[in-house]
Amino acid sequence: MKVGKIIKVSGPLVVAEGMDEANVYDVVKVSDNKLIGEIIEMRGDRASIQVYEETTGIGPGEPVYTTGTPLSVELGPGLLESMFDGIQRPLTSIMELVGDFLVKGVEVPALNREKVWHFVPVVKAGDSISHGDIIGTVQETSIIEHRIMVPKGISGTVKEIAEGDFTVADTVCTLEDGTKINMIQKWPVRRGRPYDHKLNPDAPLVTGQRVIDTFFPVSKGGTAAVPGPFGSGKTVVQHQLAKWADSEIVVYVGCGERGNEMTDVLMEFPEIKDPKTGESLMKRTVLIANTSNMPVAAREASIYTGITIAEYFRDMGYSVAIMADSTSRWAEALREMSGRLEEMPGDEGYPAYLGSRAADFYERSGKVVCLGSDGRMGAITVIGAVSPPGGDISEPVSQATLRIVKVFWGLDANLAYRRHFPAINWMNSYSLYQAKVDKWMDANVENTFASNRAKAMALLQEESGLQEIVRLVGRDSLSEGDQLKLEAAKSIREDYLQQNAFHEVDTYSSLDKQNLMLKCVLAFYDEGKRALDNGIYLNDIIKLSVRDRIARMKYLPENEISKINEVMKELVKAVDDLIEEGGILNA
Repeated sequence: MKVGKIIKVSGPLVVAEGMDEANVYDVVKVSDNKLIGEIIEMRGDRASIQVYEETTGIGPGEPVYTTGTPLSVELGPGLLESMFDGIQRPLTSIMELVGDFLVKGVEVPALNREKVWHFVPVVKAGDSISHGDIIGTVQETSIIEHRIMVPKGISGTVKEIAEGDFTVADTVCTLEDGTKINMIQKWPVRRGRPYDHKLNPDAPLVTGQRVIDTFFPVSKGGTAAVPGPFGSGKTVVQHQLAKWADSEIVVYVGCGERGNEMTDVLMEFPEIKDPKTGESLMKRTVLIANTSNMPVAAREASIYTGITIAEYFRDMGYSVAIMADSTSRWAEALREMSGRLEEMPGDEGYPAYLGSRAADFYERSGKVVCLGSDGRMGAITVIGAVSPPGGDISEPVSQATLRIVKVFWGLDANLAYRRHFPAINWMNSYSLYQAKVDKWMDANVENTFASNRAKAMALLQEESGLQEIVRLVGRDSLSEGDQLKLEAAKSIREDYLQQNAFHEVDTYSSLDKQNLMLKCVLAFYDEGKRALDNGIYLNDIIKLSVRDRIARMKYLPENEISKINEVMKELVKAVDDLIEEGGILNA
């Protein structure tokens, strides 16, 4: 092992000389404390190293040991229900070993080497296997089957494989050429895992959040950004997606967020019942926590650690959702390291390569055909929160993100202050998957879903224009038809888009319920127009008692959503009665 020597320490950045045999992105051990670091720049025999631990107390002259390998993660049984830091150190195991605070140079393997798993082979002696083939399964949690795959660079004929109880480091399969396979794979975090080919992401990731599923859907295998100012609900939106989205695996990366928010995740997720299985949500979740008071360099690595773990589960054929909260804190770590390297700054001090680094992360999403002879499909959906200072999305991180992602859920502080949650502004948000998802919705929910969505969005856009007139000359200056549009748009906003994340029923809406609710809200507008055409006054339409039932339909449990059809029938009858009364009075 080649040993270098420290010549400069600048916070998390260490410069060492005598490193001519090392390569960029190699992992090194810094000082006698063996702090974990990664080479990020080479100039001659001088290496600039970002250290993933606290560097207090180290100085020039101390040794640097090169390992010759890039920063990698361990992949295998034991990932689910675990909490890691940004470089995949298991925080629970470290706490049991050294207490509540990280100690310099502490080394604990990411995957438990002592826990025994029951391995069930799916191939037999004499079978030919190659990279990506599944050789056996382990029941990792009560709801997730962990599929053991052949690592890269290995192929051949199975000589020996048997069912039994093994640790992750034990040999479970031996090939004819003597190659031994265990249940651990190592993979460098900065390199995407290979797949056969990408597919068109045409099916939506159903989230149960009405404003998202109906108006701004994200595809399975797509990318979305959630920018918004402080207090507008970014974290709650991501928690809702983690809880309710129809992905099989959730990877939640707390990147530079407050410690108490990660505490909330740790306290809440085990108590949340998975709607599909009735089990704890943690049984299909991996948490990566790099809070704001943890070493800044590890924050930069945390999202790569998260996406690599997500790719591993994708390769098994699962649909994975990864939440990065927040990529702004990750970009701040990039800016700090760039400044210490004395690189030429770009906009607002961020490095010139901010956009390409963000693209490296988001482009690892996708719906793919995985490697392996069975042709299984997997998907990674990436949802990144962005925290622009003061809510100004013209700043560099937001703009770099928007150039890459295809869904923009713009959170609005004014909506949040009015207690309208999710505070996604329907006037400036968009989804570039809309056309694909409309076809899917029409085929799988109801063939009028897309047209109803377009009609509701048109009403909301018309409301925006009419509100300008109301502010200038007052509501009474509008025709009754335009005033009805305002009432219908208000119903869409308050009865449909507004959703209570903390109400046990309203927190999630199935697509069938969303379809019926939207039809009911639009039926009020259509019936109102019919009443106006028959000479009924707008005030009489607004005062219809059935409107209370329309406002309460969001609280109907999923097994009672057929009652929404009754509400629509009651609405038609109420308007018929108004028209009949009006006819009698006119006579």
